[in-house]
Amino acid sequence: EGKPVEIQALWYNFLMIGALLEEAADLGDPASWREEAERVRSAFGGFWDPDRGYLADVISRDGVPDWSFRPNQLFALSLPFPLVDERQARSVLTLTRERLLTPRGLRSLDPAHPEYHPVYGGDRRKRDAAYHQGTVWGWLHGPYMDAVLRFEGARGAKEVRRLLLGWGAHLEEGCLGQGAEVFDGRTPHAPRGCPAQAWTVAELAR
Repeated sequence: EGKPVEIQALWYNFLMIGALLEEAADLGDPASWREEAERVRSAFGGFWDPDRGYLADVISRDGVPDWSFRPNQLFALSLPFPLVDERQARSVLTLTRERLLTPRGLRSLDPAHPEYHPVYGGDRRKRDAAYHQGTVWGWLHGPYMDAVLRFEGARGAKEVRRLLLGWGAHLEEGCLGQGAEVFDGRTPHAPRGCPAQAWTVAELAR
């Protein structure tokens, strides 16, 4: 419950793209779309903590931020209309590299968090406990790469190339030519879940 950071980013981009479509079709009132988008942008400042250097994951109905470090905040950097400036983006990317980045995607939770689960396995209860609490999601390399390319130029392009080439070994270790659904949060990041997951494959292809 509350205001998840990625939903704010998606809503803001929906409004900005809506304004562009209204203009292109010469219909409606694009200014009203932009006014609503500006309300979102103005309120979004509450997600940023300059001391922590990253965005809150969610703000509760009572206005209390959850400062768990998760990859969801990358959508405020990677979508066509970002909600952060260059300094903020670089800070988020630096921390993401330190805490979440693996060769197979991004961890769903910072390993320093007390509820971090590094291995996705066991019965359904244990798997569910790990699914969003440290399990690596391969498809999240996509928005991470988008943000790196946008804010880090040539250096970012080299990192993106290295990450993409690094997927080569995985395409031969499980379901041939496919990308797994998730991976363990700790080395060696064993593939788990569905061996041929559409959202992993789609982001690699993109």
